[in-house]
Amino acid sequence: MTLLTSHLPPVTMLLIAYNQEGKIREAIAGALAQDYPNLEIVISDDASSDGTFAVIEACTQNYQGPHKLLLHRNPYNLGIGGNISQAVRQSSGELIFITAGDDVSLPERVSTVVDFWLGNKKEPDLIACNLYDMDSQGQIHGVIQVSTLDDYRSMEDWTRLPPRVIGAAQAWTRRLFDQFGGIPTGVVGEDMIMAFRAIAFGRAMTLPIPLVNYRRGGLTQQDKALSVEEVVHRLTRKLNSSKTELQSLLTTARQLNASTATLEDLEKKYQKELFVEHMFSATGFFEKLTVAVTAHSQAIDFRVRIFAYAATPCLLVPFFVLKRWHYHRSKS
Repeated sequence: MTLLTSHLPPVTMLLIAYNQEGKIREAIAGALAQDYPNLEIVISDDASSDGTFAVIEACTQNYQGPHKLLLHRNPYNLGIGGNISQAVRQSSGELIFITAGDDVSLPERVSTVVDFWLGNKKEPDLIACNLYDMDSQGQIHGVIQVSTLDDYRSMEDWTRLPPRVIGAAQAWTRRLFDQFGGIPTGVVGEDMIMAFRAIAFGRAMTLPIPLVNYRRGGLTQQDKALSVEEVVHRLTRKLNSSKTELQSLLTTARQLNASTATLEDLEKKYQKELFVEHMFSATGFFEKLTVAVTAHSQAIDFRVRIFAYAATPCLLVPFFVLKRWHYHRSKS
């Protein structure tokens, strides 16, 4: 590591865990192997129902390395956003790295990002990096590239083209976290919220180097939904989180006097999530039809599509049979 200054700022890595007893060893090993000397590691288990915390204790009880190590276990499940906020409160670093219990940080991750941060006079509030696409067996399938956040200098830039961000390879400043009172409880990811806040100040950058083995499934992961059930699952599984996230973005945008276009764009996205929620929570065909007909703020094609999945999914089965046939034929 070649730092541009002799001063080494205190840095924190948050290892966020929940029901990952089979993968957490690798994540802990990656955190402990960091070559940055002034590092604090906070491992926070979100009240796992399996043996995750026992594995954490076993992996760390004899640690004699250079890093300060702190273990924490929530008494009840807080969700990802709440767990991150709780872990930050246990920490003291100026720059905060996030790693999940099933991902693996490369040994030079922290030192490389800190070098970059110091080289930019500590001005960036968020630094995003690329990731290696790792499957469940630990095989690497190429590089996942995130958006170049240097091109985003305002909330209006975000509105024009929301960036691709992945929290597993982000680092952000404590000052950014503190300025907005942490991360809302209920969100399943901090990446969009923290990136939006940093972009609002024009202080987000990308370091286009892969520094994390990101366990998302590699080539074994299916990008396309090949059944009605899978589409419905994707539409509904993160509704509460998405609403909370969008409410947070709207709050930030209002606080920082965002343009009317930005506020309208965020509000439109929020109303879209509400429509999906109302459609799937409505009982009976005619109640769902009423929701679809009266949702005048939503595009007609979107209303028809969501109504079909919520009210008449059986009619879509033949389409997905054909879709699966075409998908498997293209793979053979």
